[in-house]
Amino acid sequence: MRSFFNTLPPQSRQILNSIPALIEKTFPIPERFRRTLPSHIAELSRLLTGERGSRSLSYLNRPNFLSAYLYYFLPWNLYRLCRLLPALDLNLCAGSEILDLGSGPLTFVSALWIARPELRAVPLEFHCIDRSAAALEAGKKFFAAVSAGTDSPWKIKLAREEINVRRADVTRKKKNAALVCAVNMFNEAYEDLPHSNTEGLRRAAENIARIVHAQASADGRILTVEPGVPQSGKFIAFLRNAFLELGRPPLSPCSHTAACPLSGKKKRWCHFAFETTEAPKELHRLSSSAGIPKERLVFSFLLAGNTKPPDSGEARIISDAFPLPNNRFGRYGCCSRGLVLLTGEKSRIEKIVSGSLVAPVFSANAGRDAKSGALLAELSPIKKESKK
Repeated sequence: MRSFFNTLPPQSRQILNSIPALIEKTFPIPERFRRTLPSHIAELSRLLTGERGSRSLSYLNRPNFLSAYLYYFLPWNLYRLCRLLPALDLNLCAGSEILDLGSGPLTFVSALWIARPELRAVPLEFHCIDRSAAALEAGKKFFAAVSAGTDSPWKIKLAREEINVRRADVTRKKKNAALVCAVNMFNEAYEDLPHSNTEGLRRAAENIARIVHAQASADGRILTVEPGVPQSGKFIAFLRNAFLELGRPPLSPCSHTAACPLSGKKKRWCHFAFETTEAPKELHRLSSSAGIPKERLVFSFLLAGNTKPPDSGEARIISDAFPLPNNRFGRYGCCSRGLVLLTGEKSRIEKIVSGSLVAPVFSANAGRDAKSGALLAELSPIKKESKK
């Protein structure tokens, strides 16, 4: 059983635990502004979620919002990415170019440094694009603090640029990126679409697929990470379809290239969650002060490439555990046969980590769940040691 969210290695956990103090040292704010920081965090959170229509596109150019982002959203996004990145095959090597769209304060660059220590000595070139010059400069300063004393061979180039995802427009001329990534970027293309506008969401995904496809090398990877809400999950499903048509099959989280069984589902979407018990205590305290404590982090993502390994028949776990009749428990999974409802004893089902790949066992006459239409399956039996 393999999962995205294995326990962080000690070195990465140590760096993440130091992030709140490092942010305070790198971006000190006067005490009178520190007292209002929780309220600014709460206000920015509202603008980034329920009140997006009233948010200025240049919100990170405002000092109070930039501080709120650096002290709260940056460390939480780092924590989320650092739990995901170690499990992804990014196919990076010496000289690889990474295009980071909507970089903000270089969250992805810093997360990659923290989570993938084997890449720290590899010469990589990052092209970081964002509409906020202030956020980019803050990110470069923060990365210098994170990597201080290591003589990093990474080259980071900043570009203030508007990226019109609705028109599939990006002015960058280079088109040889080994990795194109976008973290919390593409939701701006569909955030104001009514949830009933399925066709508009599909068109937005197709436009975005063309943007990043044109920027990546033939054997490059494309990574997008979005909020773990239903609209994002539906967008990811459309994006997956568009990439398939462009010859870039999904590498993760999908275990197959068959039709997405969640495409068009109203009450189910592909997303993953993990507990935040290992996050720094200082970050939890600040979150509580802002009135937005985080016990779990939830997100949707897609990594696309140019070739797909053979289908192993495994299913990716995409839901929490829930009770079933007859003292059974279940979790939804996704595999090449479609949506699967894996059932079993409570103790086994609850121990499965979100995002795990498991081997479903189908009976010869496997039925379907009456509520969801999912194929019914059991977890593979536990192997018993032979007696000598």
